[in-house]
Amino acid sequence: MTDRATNSNRTNRVNRARFDFGAFSLRAYVWLVVLFIMVPTLIIVPMSFSPADFLEFPPSGFTLHWYEEFFGDLQWRKAALLSLQVAALTMLCSVVIGTMVSYAIVRGTARFRSATQLLVIGPVIAPHIAVAVACYLFYQQLGIVGSLGGFVAAHTVLALPFVVFTVSAALSRVDPDLEAAAMSCGASRPRAFFHVTLPLIVPGLLSGALFAFIISFDEPVVSFFVSSVRQRTLPRRMFEDIEQNLTPIIPAIATLLTLLSIAVLIAVALLRVLERRRNEKSG
Repeated sequence: MTDRATNSNRTNRVNRARFDFGAFSLRAYVWLVVLFIMVPTLIIVPMSFSPADFLEFPPSGFTLHWYEEFFGDLQWRKAALLSLQVAALTMLCSVVIGTMVSYAIVRGTARFRSATQLLVIGPVIAPHIAVAVACYLFYQQLGIVGSLGGFVAAHTVLALPFVVFTVSAALSRVDPDLEAAAMSCGASRPRAFFHVTLPLIVPGLLSGALFAFIISFDEPVVSFFVSSVRQRTLPRRMFEDIEQNLTPIIPAIATLLTLLSIAVLIAVALLRVLERRRNEKSG
């Protein structure tokens, strides 16, 4: 019996050692992938503070000149303002349309659910260059290349799937009997939605809105095709500056965009935490 117990303990230790080695290998692999993704950012940030008139790494000094040039240049400010306007309008349109589509997917009949989901996922599957060329050819016939409405329409198509995914997940956690109870008390379906369901999905809706904003603000490919000489978004302006005058102002703008993306991700994480805590309290 003693020998059997000893062998069993030895086998358990060997199994734990193998399991620990596998977990360690998985963690090491994940961290290597994260490091590989983060290395370009870790290089770009120091380059944005370089005093030289060209890209150099490591930088020979420290200066905020390129950030001052970005905020002080009228053309850069106009491009950033246009990107902010397009992103804000895209966020608004994506949230309104995405909420309606999400409600149709989650609460609708199964007959049209698959077709609706396929239409929503389409822009994610299709290459952005294909969407950009199609938008350019279509806009050229309508004469709206470079217009604010053209930007918003194209970016809404790209941002809509992410809003639908986020809002659908939040809507699926809401008991449909709550709406039925409200309608049984005399409320119409729209009134039941706005007064019962909508307050419960606000965190998911805000998360989708933030995703739509950052996707529109950072979109380079479609913006390049649907913009004009006078109406250029920030990514389009960056591409032109890279071709003509490659200076550390590009790493400076890239650093600002990275900080904006991080801020959006933190906001989304906080919204999910608040939603989880509210669900725990209500449960």
